[in-house]
Amino acid sequence: MRSAPTILHLDMDAFFAAAEQAAKPSLRGKPVVVGGLGPRGVVSTASYEARRFGVHSAMPMAQARRLAPNAAYLVPRFSLYRAVSEQVMELLGRLSPLVEPLSLDEAFVDLEAGGSADDTASALAAGERLRGDIRAVTGLSGSVGLAGSKMLAKIGSEQAKPDGLVLIEPGTERALLGPMPVRTLPGVGPATGDHLRRAGMTTVADLAEAGEDELVRLLGKAHGASLYRMALGLDDRAVVSERDAKSVSVEDTFDVDLHDRVRVRTEVDRLADRCVERLRAAGRSGRTVVLKVRRYDFSTLTRSETLRGPTDDPGVVREAAGRLLESVDTTGGVRLLGVGVTGLADFTQEDLFAQAQAQADETAAAPHASADSRAREPAGAERAVGDGAATSGAAAGGSGGPAEAPDVPAERRFPAGHDVHHREFGAGWVQGSGLRRVTVRFEEPGSAPGRVRTFWADDPDLELSEPLPLVPAVAGQSSWPASRPKSRSESRSDSEAGRSGDSGSGRARP
Repeated sequence: MRSAPTILHLDMDAFFAAAEQAAKPSLRGKPVVVGGLGPRGVVSTASYEARRFGVHSAMPMAQARRLAPNAAYLVPRFSLYRAVSEQVMELLGRLSPLVEPLSLDEAFVDLEAGGSADDTASALAAGERLRGDIRAVTGLSGSVGLAGSKMLAKIGSEQAKPDGLVLIEPGTERALLGPMPVRTLPGVGPATGDHLRRAGMTTVADLAEAGEDELVRLLGKAHGASLYRMALGLDDRAVVSERDAKSVSVEDTFDVDLHDRVRVRTEVDRLADRCVERLRAAGRSGRTVVLKVRRYDFSTLTRSETLRGPTDDPGVVREAAGRLLESVDTTGGVRLLGVGVTGLADFTQEDLFAQAQAQADETAAAPHASADSRAREPAGAERAVGDGAATSGAAAGGSGGPAEAPDVPAERRFPAGHDVHHREFGAGWVQGSGLRRVTVRFEEPGSAPGRVRTFWADDPDLELSEPLPLVPAVAGQSSWPASRPKSRSESRSDSEAGRSGDSGSGRARP
């Protein structure tokens, strides 16, 4: 615990939705919901205007549409969010070498380690300066919490939302935390909160008064002791600049259950390739391949296979995932598939093709023993798919089913909200698509609300494009991370989390 509030926590406000509003002038001040648009889609982020109608993250998209039928519903654009996140993280890096990112829009910063602050006044000045810099560079707002510990700094940023700053003076922790509900503390989820409520503890002050022995009796030694310390406002966790990922994984939820075994295997191969792409992008390899299958009845199965050495070879991962699929009964239908790689390393094992073949031969020689070993689910197997790199599909608020009508070629599909460029009309974004038509609103960040036009999906003058910077670059300074032009396959990959085949306006081409 520090004697000065030199730990900063930044949380961008409604990040995905705010970025979309900044990029699309016609949506500013209006309710915007970002997520999967299919029948099984989930809300990823809702703007504050949409939250007034009761829409919130992790809500089924169908429910959100009932609550806010007139909101704009958009597929996530992760290339845009990553680019803005890089800008924000660069600003945090100027404050201190110790920056601990938690997600694209959230991070801890040790101001003392960077010499940016050593007392209350300097910490407050650093926090306000950061908020101003973020707005100037990205056009977005972020909320800042300042405290002597990570736990209190995060609580402070929650209190500051939206677009504010809260500084918690060291020594005031107990008084601040006392009246707060127990769910405020890290590690207290719905189940633990309900357990504590039945024991008569609903506020943080109740936990502190109960004492460590009582909490250990209720929750176990590790959890009970940790919760008691947090109830007293004690948290000595350091800000760490690098957080090692436990796994890399991807998953897709399908609009319609998959029954065709060949289609299921094709989807598993596709997910394995995407997983390896992320693995290589992170400069890592992995030894254990994990398959996740959620069936028609919502039962979720995980299977894992450990190779003889770490790999980043897509063929090896595809083959391992395919062998794992053979042990899962999918005859009733599959609503979600996921492929992950755990046991990460910084090197690869040579000749893993030969090793994979040897494992396949061993499996063929002893089918019963192999099936029994694969049928056992190791402890934590389900978590292995979800930890680490961000996933697509349901975890990202998406729905990975088929987009558009099946007779529309994949390279001519235009997800709602994504950027396009027309040879005559310039830059715009997809307002809706369907029935072989694409409705586009032509406007750019900083422009006035633009006109809407509808085109045939096969119009050669209309193409998906890179997102534009939210704030124009000033002279001599780049406002956007360097990037190469995006291919159509990359544009489709970014949108897979929210593929849905939303219907367009149905108007004829002008």
